[in-house]
Amino acid sequence: MESPPSVEEFLKQCEVSGDAAYAALRSLLERLDDPTTRVAARIFLSDLQKRFPSKEASEKCFQSYHFRIEDIFLDQYEGYQGKKKLTMMVIPSIFIPEDWSYTFYEGLNRHPDSIFRDKTVAELGCGNGWISIAIAEKWLPSKVYGLDINPRAVKISWINLYLNALDEKGQPIYDGEKKTLLDRVEFHESDLLGYCRDHDIQLERIVGCIPQILNPNPDAMSKMITENASEEFLYSLSNYCALQGFVEDQFGLGLIARAVEEGIAVIKPMGIMIFNMGGRPGQGVCKRLFERRGFNASDTDISALVEIEKNSPHRFEFFMGLSGDQPICARTAWAYGKAGGRISHALSVKRIFDFLKNGFQEVSSSLDLSFEDDAVADEKIPFLAYLASILNESSFCTYEPPAGSKHFRNLIAGFMKTYHRIPLSADNVVVFPSRTVAIENALRLFSPRLAIVDENLTRHLPKQWLTSLALGGSDNPVEDVLTVIEAPRQSELLIELIRKLKPQVVVTGIAQFEAVTSASFVHLLDITRGIGSRLFLDISDQFELSSLPSSNGVLKYIAETPLPSHAAIICGLVKNQVYSDLEVAFVISEDDAIFKALSKTVELLEGNTALISQSYYGCLFHELLAFQLADRHPPAERECVKAKSAEMIGFSSSAISVLNNAELSITKVENSSLIHMDADQSFLPVPSPVKAAIFESFARQNMAESEIDVNPSIKQFVKSNYGFPVDNSSELIYADSTLALFNKLVLCCIQEGGTLCFPAGSNGNYVSAAVFLKANIVNIPTNSEEGFKLTEKTLSGVLDTVHKPWVYISGPTINPTGLLYTNKEIETLLSVCAKVGAKVIIDTSFSGLEFDFEGWGCWNLVESLSKLNSVHASFSVSLLGGLSLKMLTGALKFGFLVLNQPLLIDAFYSFPGLSKPHSTVRYAVKKLLILREQKSGDLWNSIAKQIRNLENRSKRLKETLENCGWDVIQPRAGISMVAKPSAYLNKSVTLKESPEGTAYEVKLDDSNIRDVIHKVTGLCINSGSWTAVPGYCRFTFALEEVEFEQALDCITKIKSIVNN
Repeated sequence: MESPPSVEEFLKQCEVSGDAAYAALRSLLERLDDPTTRVAARIFLSDLQKRFPSKEASEKCFQSYHFRIEDIFLDQYEGYQGKKKLTMMVIPSIFIPEDWSYTFYEGLNRHPDSIFRDKTVAELGCGNGWISIAIAEKWLPSKVYGLDINPRAVKISWINLYLNALDEKGQPIYDGEKKTLLDRVEFHESDLLGYCRDHDIQLERIVGCIPQILNPNPDAMSKMITENASEEFLYSLSNYCALQGFVEDQFGLGLIARAVEEGIAVIKPMGIMIFNMGGRPGQGVCKRLFERRGFNASDTDISALVEIEKNSPHRFEFFMGLSGDQPICARTAWAYGKAGGRISHALSVKRIFDFLKNGFQEVSSSLDLSFEDDAVADEKIPFLAYLASILNESSFCTYEPPAGSKHFRNLIAGFMKTYHRIPLSADNVVVFPSRTVAIENALRLFSPRLAIVDENLTRHLPKQWLTSLALGGSDNPVEDVLTVIEAPRQSELLIELIRKLKPQVVVTGIAQFEAVTSASFVHLLDITRGIGSRLFLDISDQFELSSLPSSNGVLKYIAETPLPSHAAIICGLVKNQVYSDLEVAFVISEDDAIFKALSKTVELLEGNTALISQSYYGCLFHELLAFQLADRHPPAERECVKAKSAEMIGFSSSAISVLNNAELSITKVENSSLIHMDADQSFLPVPSPVKAAIFESFARQNMAESEIDVNPSIKQFVKSNYGFPVDNSSELIYADSTLALFNKLVLCCIQEGGTLCFPAGSNGNYVSAAVFLKANIVNIPTNSEEGFKLTEKTLSGVLDTVHKPWVYISGPTINPTGLLYTNKEIETLLSVCAKVGAKVIIDTSFSGLEFDFEGWGCWNLVESLSKLNSVHASFSVSLLGGLSLKMLTGALKFGFLVLNQPLLIDAFYSFPGLSKPHSTVRYAVKKLLILREQKSGDLWNSIAKQIRNLENRSKRLKETLENCGWDVIQPRAGISMVAKPSAYLNKSVTLKESPEGTAYEVKLDDSNIRDVIHKVTGLCINSGSWTAVPGYCRFTFALEEVEFEQALDCITKIKSIVNN
């Protein structure tokens, strides 16, 4: 072996640079590690220290030779007993002990000796190892693991261990148990507790004198930190000089927050964590740090959790008092609490069992809060707590605008502001059921002749779009033909296609390697602007629901520059830890016209995005925002930049017609209150069995396929409620909304070249959607004497003149009139349709809440359809339905479609992209259908109670309307009725746009009655243009109790305003 250098040679080597000094020290450590050279190496260290005997000389050594050896005197700390001093080396690129680290050690000394004796201990951020060595020297733990992310710190710590484990002559120093510090202490390179986790080391004590960290992303850190990294970088790293992204950063607690989370996996049940709290945050902040991660003191009744422990192998952990370190089970904690003791437990769990004890004990056996993956637990338990809190309310179903829940859109905007510094508001965000739906809806809104779409995003687009060859440059362009060209994601190739083909719309993602900077995005903006093309950029693959999102060039760009009017961002949310198939998407646009058009498009084609899905991701956004500090400097106001380009494609003509003329939802303005009697939705209290089923569907883990297979239950439901034939050849299709299923049938009609026939007095939303999709439409006349029901005579007269008719029939309950088709009436209508080979869509979505049965009887269509199916080859009947009204499921939406004709089934599947119910929804629906078939119990009784309530409301609403001069058609079922404002038509009222505005006079007629009522009372109804019955308005009355009473007051107010 090469002979060791002399002290002078060693110092000369160290004098060159800090890196050279470290290399020399690393060679010295190798000699210390070797038992044959260890004594000589330790004596060499003693000689080295003697060269710099004073504090001034030691400081000069640090400046000249990039290291120093100094003594740390321990007997000055209160409560200390033991060795007087430690001898420690430091170098510039590692943590240098400062006053607050000595104060931390002083705090440790105040604990009794039992705190560390015979315990397994880890010190996080050990620096040069002095605290780890001091703990081992004083308390004789079984093992101390000194951990540091800086590899040089670990090497120096080992040198310091030898300095203190051996005397100046290189001989071992034994303690009272005949062990040396080398037996008790180890040092390892580790990001926080990574070494212990990877080596399955269970700890009894975790200590750390650590305030902040440079970058809390372990993957990023592992790539940046090497032993050969620059001295300056490693010094910054060792002093933890930057932010975590947690709210605790404000107080220097960001790294501690993460350490607490990691510690849960490696600390034993009796374990204790001790951290310094730099920056003097105060007791409240320290307490909140732990509460955020699941620890909270409470004396809540936990009997529900005792029941869970009875029925499952899971054991909850509670603690006696605030400082208890021995876990006890729920049963013991319950007994201790009953006897007057105070217990501690998890904050989120508290909310969950508060819900369970409130009449939902039957769900307890399904609750499993034991998780193999901590990430799953971190995400699922807070959502269960949130779900429990909203289900505890009498009704968790409130009106939300079709653009998406305002709360959810605010959370998205808040996340963009806080994490990406993009100054968005809720009015820049439109929510869609999925990314696929968002893309298809956007293409239908603009209906370009040619669109270029990223090849990764075309899988769920209609097949006709992907096979059409009617390119944009053809001589006779036809607006109805939409051609989609698939394009590679690489920007250079995509841009070349855009230049050559000049599409009107481009939908693309961005390659991962190009997403780091904004260059590719800016290039796309420029090229699409130049040719007048709309750009929809998908960032789903790069968007991270994380407190530490990676750098994103697109988001960086729009943080500094407003999104041009011709561009929008699409983002599909699928990256959650629990449900890989639970999706919600959103579109960002800073152009108000685009925002409004997309909002109306999703209303027409989808209805509403499932609120449960929005709530799930909303909970994730909320958790992330709770860990971030709000920006104290509000972002500058900015306006969307109108694209200066070649002529930009506008909305399709059919879209413009509907957007301008259809009666869609009224948007709530700030500080205003609206009452919605224009929504096909029930706001009645949700029955307890429904709430239990919803909660159980999310609480369950590892559901079997049979538990979410709704086919048998839906088949039984269809047979028992409508007598509709369903056999093995029938195709059952499910979606989040009935409207989405209906619109796919409209597309099948268009593809066949058929004509969609609507009776006057149909659901105006369905008619508007068909117009938007460019269907050929014919209205079938109805009259008030028949209650605006179809008759054999009028239907025959129309069908004789129509080519390939598709007939829409709402029944048994007719929306909007609330009247009923009897079995005989529907059989007669089907017979007329069969003669001409019409395809019939029976929409049962508004049925199931019948309250006036006189002369009605239930449907039984099996026998009649078996005869009619042989009359004409093209005749078919499809059954459309939904369950939200029938079972008062509120925010839980579920639509179904039964198809019996093979050709129609094939045609339907050529239009993919349906947003289908999630497994949790299917689980809940199946459970509720089974309960409903029992025709007894809480669910059946709740439905019966609300049906009586609806009947009473229909009578009260009819009486109020008639007293105020309306002609009313009395409903027999459902949640709506129609009435004509005979006393008001052609009368004038005086309005003001605002309290300070100029008054103007309006003569009431069918075209403005809705707008006037809305402006003067805040009541939203549908007018005759929606019902397609001149003069007759539609009122829905399944409102919350308070709102129903307010609606009646509004109707009375209208009368007084008109009369005055």
